Amino acid sequence: MNNTLLIELGTEELPPKTLKKLSDAFSAELLKGLVDAELIGQDEASAASPFASPRRLALAVPNVIAAQPDQTIERRGPAIQAAFKDDGEPSPAAMGFAKSCGVEVAELDRLKTDKGEWLSYNINETGQTLADLVPAIIDQAIKRLPIAKRMRWGDGTAEFVRPVKWLIVMHGSDVLPATVLDINSGNTTRGHRFHSDGEFVIDTADAYEQSLLEQGHVVADFGKRQAMILDQVNAAAASVGGKIEDDQALLDEVTGLVEYPTAVIGSFDKSFLEVPQECLISSMRDHQKYFHVVDGHGKLQPHFITLSNIQSKNPEQVRTGNEKVLRARLSDAQFFWVTDQKTKLADRVERLSSVMFHAKLGSVLEKSKRIETLAGQLATKMGGDQDIAKRGALLSKADLVSDMVGEFDELQGIMGHYYADREGEASLVGECIEQHYWPKFAGDQLPSSIEAQAVALADKLDSLVGIYGAGEVPTGDKDPYALRRAALSILRILIERHHGFTLSELVSASAQVYADAQNIEIDADTQAAIVGFVRGRLTALYQSQNIATNTINAVMACEPDSPLDFEQRVKAVNAFSKAAEATDLAAANKRISNILKKQDGEVSAEVDQSAFTQSAENALFEAIQSIESECITLFDAGDYQQGLAKLASLRTPVDSFFEQVMVMSDEPVEKQNRLALLKRMQGLFLRVADIALLQA
Repeated sequence: MNNTLLIELGTEELPPKTLKKLSDAFSAELLKGLVDAELIGQDEASAASPFASPRRLALAVPNVIAAQPDQTIERRGPAIQAAFKDDGEPSPAAMGFAKSCGVEVAELDRLKTDKGEWLSYNINETGQTLADLVPAIIDQAIKRLPIAKRMRWGDGTAEFVRPVKWLIVMHGSDVLPATVLDINSGNTTRGHRFHSDGEFVIDTADAYEQSLLEQGHVVADFGKRQAMILDQVNAAAASVGGKIEDDQALLDEVTGLVEYPTAVIGSFDKSFLEVPQECLISSMRDHQKYFHVVDGHGKLQPHFITLSNIQSKNPEQVRTGNEKVLRARLSDAQFFWVTDQKTKLADRVERLSSVMFHAKLGSVLEKSKRIETLAGQLATKMGGDQDIAKRGALLSKADLVSDMVGEFDELQGIMGHYYADREGEASLVGECIEQHYWPKFAGDQLPSSIEAQAVALADKLDSLVGIYGAGEVPTGDKDPYALRRAALSILRILIERHHGFTLSELVSASAQVYADAQNIEIDADTQAAIVGFVRGRLTALYQSQNIATNTINAVMACEPDSPLDFEQRVKAVNAFSKAAEATDLAAANKRISNILKKQDGEVSAEVDQSAFTQSAENALFEAIQSIESECITLFDAGDYQQGLAKLASLRTPVDSFFEQVMVMSDEPVEKQNRLALLKRMQGLFLRVADIALLQA
């Protein structure tokens, strides 16, 4: 009998920041287990309803069968000629097969196919019941959840992200017996901690969501609860003439904190608005989980919105209580703001000597001085102001020892910008201080000015080269110093801000600064490994842009040292791969590559036109000659797309060549000349990429 399957894992309060991720993983793993067990199909999996609140992870799956369908499994044994001896007696192979099937040879069937006849035996296998299968499916799903650290509770050995208190496993109105994490299944759940009477019975799996709402005062659906929050918060902000800013992370976290949300709007003293709004927002968002209110221009207003998990009989008391807590927080921020301004950034720089950057690389002060040197060099080559870049680099880390950043570390760089502006530093210096951390994550904005880009590159290169050189190479999913992110950031700045630096010269420049400043040597092999590491990040960068891996590999084979040059090549090859001529030319290049690889020694590209014996040879040579000079000029100028478009014209003469000419001629001179012709054509394509890999 088909029915809705309900699985609910009841717990103590789950981590709100990861509740959505846990719920998605729990549902996905359960559904995979049910599909693999042939208890549901993809239609049922798509129609499943996940639920997640602070004290529960649950899933309702419609139309789940009560047992797997019975199956007939056909086992094939030895071929008939091997199954019987000349006298008709069964061979050891036949007897062994019969024994493995639990029958006599006489009971075996014969299977006739176009390829011959075999002994066979059909085994009728009864499908297992849902009740038998579901406990293991739940166990397996729990084991695969993305939980960084599991905990134990009580005297048991069960481990989960939080203590588990109850378990529901129901098929329709039937409770399926299961023991998961030392908890036996039942049909009782628990509602809201304060707005329900505790435990109550779920009559049927289909009644779960409505029963929780009506009897438990719990909005179990994460998405519906989040929509309620968003509607309430938007309405509250509009009531004071403001709006909230998009903040999905905060919205997810707050949704994970409440089971039945009630928005409460409060206010704070306007005098606090004299403090930079990032400080106030951080106090509200990160410490209190409040939504801040802004006007139409993004300017902070003296209001906040909190989400209460109770419907208070005295909402005014809830509001004033939150206002009192926030007032203390904002007073701290105001105090830090005033106190920090008594010490200039330049006077804080020496204090960085007490802050360790890396045990083998020294303090943050030493790092600041290294990036000061490197940023000045880069800014000069980039056409920026060397003095601005050096000043911005020297002061870039100074706010780390300020009281404000000590309390709100997410404001590093931002506070330095504010302090630099108030101290009369050039405006670009403040930009360098704030923006040298950019981009902070995938898709984040890049530094705007050349000087800020120089400081950002210098900072990231210093970390990458120094830490990699110290032996802290990322392995697997372990990257404690975020070197992969640093590499991607370097690539994005070089490519999107159109800087033609090669990776080798950047890594070498940073290594030289280490050598000059602190006598730290980073050898040539390590530098080459760092260049390879950064270049390797290009694959992920372009895959995120939906560029085919074959296209990326084709360019990667030529190992362009300049990321900007790589960008121009990969975009050109991507366009070329869609052309009608691409498939044939890629196949031809692959054939050429295979032919040349089999030759002993290096094949010359010097062609003797007088040695041609067939018209197809001469036609291909003349076609190459007619475009060669123009293609090289285009490639030298970085116009790979136009160059490849010219090379596309070789398709017809190349096809004719391979149709009419035997490359591996018995005549040595003829053979070498043909190989040289192919080598010459291949060399033109390799000025851009190994087009042969488009066939891979």
